Amino acid sequence: MSVLYIVGTPIGNLSDITYRAVETLKSVDFICAEDTRVTAKLLNHFDIKKPLVSYHEHSGERAARSICERILAGESAAIVTDAGMPCISDPGEGLVKLCYELGVKVTVVPGAVACASALAISGLDTRHFSFEGFLPVEKRERQAQLARAARYENTLIFYEAPHKLITTLEDMLTYFGDRKISLCRELTKIHEEVFRTTISAAAEHYKANSPKGEFVLVIEGAAEQAQEGAATIDDALSQVEALVTNGMRAADACREIAKVTPYSKGELYSKYLEVRK
Repeated sequence: MSVLYIVGTPIGNLSDITYRAVETLKSVDFICAEDTRVTAKLLNHFDIKKPLVSYHEHSGERAARSICERILAGESAAIVTDAGMPCISDPGEGLVKLCYELGVKVTVVPGAVACASALAISGLDTRHFSFEGFLPVEKRERQAQLARAARYENTLIFYEAPHKLITTLEDMLTYFGDRKISLCRELTKIHEEVFRTTISAAAEHYKANSPKGEFVLVIEGAAEQAQEGAATIDDALSQVEALVTNGMRAADACREIAKVTPYSKGELYSKYLEVRK
C-alpha cells in the first residue's frame, strides 16, 4: 500500500532500533533522510539497501510534493531523521502536513526520543513538561520565547547546539533566574553525561570547559510564588526592561510581556515611559 511511514531511529546506541523499524525500512520503496550520509551508515549497519532521497530544512515544498506524488503513484516511503523521531523539531513536519493535505496515508513506527529520554533521566519533575525545542535564531523571537517560557510552572525542555550553549545559558539566566538544570548529552552512548546543577554554575562550567555534542536542557519550572509576583506591574516592567537590555525595542518588549501578564501593551508602555523620565 502507498503510505508514508514516520520511522524512529536510535539517538545514539544502534541497538535501540526496533525490529519493526528495521522491517519497515527494508520493505519501503525509498527512504527520505535529513542527511543521506548519516542515514546510509545506519542502513549499512543493518544491511538495508534502499534508495535515499534527501529531505531537509532547505528542501522546500517542491521536494515534498515530489515525494507525495511518488507515494500517490503507488510507492511506499519512510522518513527518518539523523537521530530519534522525525517531525519533532524537525523538517519532516512539513512533509507530513502536505501528505494529509493531498490524501496520502501516514503511519508511525515509534522509536527513541531525545527529549523524553532526557526528561526521564534528569531528576526533575516529570509530571508536567513543555517541549520548547531549539530557540529561534532571530534575536527578537528568541527573547519573546524565553519571556513566555519564564512563566511556565512545568519543567522546560530545550535542544541546543554546543557552539550556542553558553549564550543560551546566559540568556536563560536573565529570563528564568538561577534555576536547577540537567544538561544531557551523548545519551545512550559510551560517554553519556547528565550534568545536574544550576543555570549559573552551568554557564561558568562551560566557559572553562568547551561544550561538545548536542545538548538537551531540562530546566525546572517557575515557582508558584514567582508566578504570583509576576502578576504585579512592577515585575512585568522588570521583564520589559530585561528584553530592552537585550536589544529589543521598548514597544515590542511591552507587546511580548503583555501576552504573558494581566497588563496591556499600553499600560506597560506608559509605565515604562513614566519610569524612564
